[in-house]
Amino acid sequence: MHLTPNTSHDTGRRPGTVWITGLSGAGKTTLSHALHKRMLAAGHPVLLLDGDEMRAGLNRDLGFSDADRTENIRRAAEVAKLANCSGLWVVAAFISPLRSQRQQAREIIGGDAFLEVFLSASFAVCARRDAKGLYAKASAGQISQFTGLSAPYEAPFAPDLEIDTEVVRPEQAADLICEALARSSARNTLSATRPLPR
Repeated sequence: MHLTPNTSHDTGRRPGTVWITGLSGAGKTTLSHALHKRMLAAGHPVLLLDGDEMRAGLNRDLGFSDADRTENIRRAAEVAKLANCSGLWVVAAFISPLRSQRQQAREIIGGDAFLEVFLSASFAVCARRDAKGLYAKASAGQISQFTGLSAPYEAPFAPDLEIDTEVVRPEQAADLICEALARSSARNTLSATRPLPR
C-alpha cells in the first residue's frame, strides 16, 4: 500500500511537523517539551524528535562534518515524514544550522505539512543559559565545529514563525505555535480531527 506523504490512511487527516531551529541554548528542548505536552493534552497523537536524543541513538554513527550534519537532518526529516504519514504530529527540535538543510527537510516532509519555527536569541544569551557547558568548552577549544562559534548558523530568511526567546517564555511560545498551527489548519494546509490547543 502506498501512503501519500503527510496523509494518514487511518484518519484521513494530514498532520504536520513543527520544525524548531535555533542555536544551542535558544530554548528548543524546553519549548518542544512544552508543545509536546500541550498537544498530547489536547488529544493529538504526537512524536517528539530531539536532536540530542537522535544523535545518541539512530544517528550515533554521525559526526559533525558538514556532510554528517546534513545526513543527521535528512534522517530526522525522513522519520518525521513517516510519522506524519502514520497519523502522528511531529515536534522536531534540531539546531539544523544551514538553510539548505532546513529546505531539504521541508522538501522531504512536504511544504504544506512543515512549520518552521526559528527561536532567536543572541549568542551571549545562549552562552549564559548553557547548562551543558558546551559554550565554555567550545571557547576553550575543546569542541571543534561548534555552531555559532566555529561553525556557521544561518538564520532563516522567512521562517513560518520567529520567536524571540529572550523575551517570550516557553508557555507563551507554545501558545504562538498553536495559534500558527490553527491558522494553517484553517487554510487546510495542516488539518486535524480535533481543535488544536490554544
